Amino acid sequence: MADCLFCRPQREIIARNEAAIAVYDSFPVSPGHALVLPQRHVVTIWDLEDAEYDACFRLVRTIQPILAARFSPHGFNVGANCGEAAGQSVWHAHIHVIPRYQGDTPNPRGGVRHVIPLKAKY
Repeated sequence: MADCLFCRPQREIIARNEAAIAVYDSFPVSPGHALVLPQRHVVTIWDLEDAEYDACFRLVRTIQPILAARFSPHGFNVGANCGEAAGQSVWHAHIHVIPRYQGDTPNPRGGVRHVIPLKAKY
């Protein structure tokens, strides 16, 4: 799609493979926040062919040590927002790889469970 900002991202490419590229997020939530983008335009990761899905998550694994070496985080969150109700705001599938740092939030317990704050505690 000509008007999709993820179809032709204008930013540093961290790594790539046969079906995906990894770039830094333009609005990072932490230093090193990256996105894995399938090269084919689809709306969510559920729309990817099996080989594309596998390639995207292989690229997540490829960039993790690159981000670890460059930014020295203490952990990572990995996730995808699929659909408006899940918070998706760019209609091109993408996977967030978010480095996390000791003290970046007072209580990180629950990690991605905090997308619904009142249900995060267990």
